[in-house]
Amino acid sequence: MMHDREAAWCLLTEFTQSESLRKHALAVEACMRAYARKLEENEQLWGVVALLHDFDYEKYPSLDDHPYRGNKILEERGWPEEIRRAILSHAEYTGVTRETAMEKALFACDELAGFITAVALVKPGKSLAEVDAQSVRKKMKDKAFARSVNRADIVNGAADLGVDLETHIAFCIEAMKGIAERLGLDGSAARAAPGKHPSTTP
Repeated sequence: MMHDREAAWCLLTEFTQSESLRKHALAVEACMRAYARKLEENEQLWGVVALLHDFDYEKYPSLDDHPYRGNKILEERGWPEEIRRAILSHAEYTGVTRETAMEKALFACDELAGFITAVALVKPGKSLAEVDAQSVRKKMKDKAFARSVNRADIVNGAADLGVDLETHIAFCIEAMKGIAERLGLDGSAARAAPGKHPSTTP
């Protein structure tokens, strides 16, 4: 069996019906692939890990189940231990330490990708073109905004990866801009909204 991107996407969509969760996987994939290219690592492998890191979350959202149930499913279907270990390591409570650059990057990109998406969605044009590192940092200080996102994970993830936080945020924004249309963050959502004037954001 091929354990490539197509297989990973099929597995994700088999277990995840939520459009927002699928888009989250794509956003993390974009960030991970960009880092793999930058660090001259295996882009395909890093992308697959990103697509699958939360594939079991919709069906098994409890801390007792996620990502353990997903790990079991991956093992039963013959997915490599390297991929399964990286996915287990992205959850702090599993006790699986992050050792490799891939594991550290997954943790660093996961919460941040979700937070960048949340910031883009409150912009007038609902577009990544309106988001920069400064606006993300500002929103991180707003405790009432996107409460479910753990700010400490974003800060610690960047530090563990060995990158400056602001640089890391800007890097992930740029990576996500490359698939803005697939993420629904290219401004089209705002333009399609009833009673809204078309956004002038390029």
